[in-house]
Amino acid sequence: MNSQPLDLGGHAGPGDPSAASSASPNRAPRATTLGAFMDEMPVGALHRFVVLVVGIGLFFDMYEIFLVSSIGSALQNEYGLDSHSTDFKLLLASAFIGMFFGALCLGSLADRIGRRRAFLLTLVWYSAFSLLGAFSIDATMLVICRFLTGIGVGAIYPVADSYLSEILPKEKRGRLAAWAYTTSYVAVPLVGFLAVWLNPLHYDGIAGWRVILAIGGLGAVFVLAVKHRLPESPRWLLAQGRTQDAHATLRRFADGAGVAMPASFEEAGERKHPLSLRERIAVLGKAPYDKRYVMLVIFHLFQGFGYYGFGSLAGVVVKSRGFDVTGSTLFVALSFLGYPIGSLLSVPLLNWIERRTLVIGSLVTIALFGLGFAYSNHAAVIICFGVLTTCASNVFSNAYHVYQAEIFPASVRSTAIGSTYSLSRIVSSALPFILLPVLTQHGPLAMFGVISAALAIVAVTLRALGPLTTRRSQDEINPV
Repeated sequence: MNSQPLDLGGHAGPGDPSAASSASPNRAPRATTLGAFMDEMPVGALHRFVVLVVGIGLFFDMYEIFLVSSIGSALQNEYGLDSHSTDFKLLLASAFIGMFFGALCLGSLADRIGRRRAFLLTLVWYSAFSLLGAFSIDATMLVICRFLTGIGVGAIYPVADSYLSEILPKEKRGRLAAWAYTTSYVAVPLVGFLAVWLNPLHYDGIAGWRVILAIGGLGAVFVLAVKHRLPESPRWLLAQGRTQDAHATLRRFADGAGVAMPASFEEAGERKHPLSLRERIAVLGKAPYDKRYVMLVIFHLFQGFGYYGFGSLAGVVVKSRGFDVTGSTLFVALSFLGYPIGSLLSVPLLNWIERRTLVIGSLVTIALFGLGFAYSNHAAVIICFGVLTTCASNVFSNAYHVYQAEIFPASVRSTAIGSTYSLSRIVSSALPFILLPVLTQHGPLAMFGVISAALAIVAVTLRALGPLTTRRSQDEINPV
């Protein structure tokens, strides 16, 4: 493929064929910033490769998040636990507690060691402890393994969000990131149907749920196959003062997209050295990032009620209606089909609708469909509202993951996302202790009423403090 200089003069939109045809290979491109060049670059082979790798890595992440919800009934039978026991609540909560520490302590790791290395490290971490959990000899060991698995799971999403936001062109940022998330959400119904198939089975004395846990360890194998081809983020390299490395990596993206590098870059406003933790905190305390950070804190304190409240407790809600273990597991598996469907739906929506508006609209639909799920008594209606709830949940999830990564500069992006995202994990770990008593004492409708109130707080805060981001460049969203 012949490389053509990329015209950044604004005379033709991204992807406009007239822009490519009118560009002269002999004309020296005018100087621009590295960020502007990446924002306007056409999507190339390396962009697609990173989207695929991140999607598969997040596939194992989502597999782990929804694993205990799917095998919870089998674990109750294995260890003689009931839904009111502290041990069962700890089993549901342990991974989320680990995710809190992972997101808080390791989420900023990508700002120190790079997006690529942090992504690979966290994937290997949680794969190893998921495999170890399959050999648990009692409930206590399983709780510990789930906690350690959660540390890696909690860290990987802030890293992945930052990674995708930094390498993808502005016109395709939402759409391509949504494809990565859609790949990951195939894991949710998969783990649900694996639970339907394997939970009742034993292989030479080995319980089927152990096989489900062991499958989560395959992520480490995937890492070994792709680690040498995965590029670092040029934006992160530049922020660390590694200008030559940034340009060399950028050339890989440019070659894959069939465009020539500009003769020079102007980076007057860029920081040329790594920021310490104190410096990153100082950046987050200045306008406009202070209000955005407060918004994300409130956002993540309450959004887990809707997303993880349903995903973690749907099986318990169905079982409370009098359905047996197999029946409740099947209902949950069918409901989980909405996760990849909703993720696919978000692909066009993220380009058609302003992302802040899409997040708020999906929050409202989660609340409405969740209340329908809680109020229904007929099996078919329960499944229908379950699918609609999970579908809306993943439109919401994809939209906010893209959105939160857009509203901070590269030097502090992973730190901002990780420290706030950790709050959603610790809240999610507390949900069994908050929502199960409401379910037991007042029923499903009251439980989903609590969830709806939490989502209303999220929507109001986002509308008041969140900026607009759709089809805007990173430099425009995040002024120096």
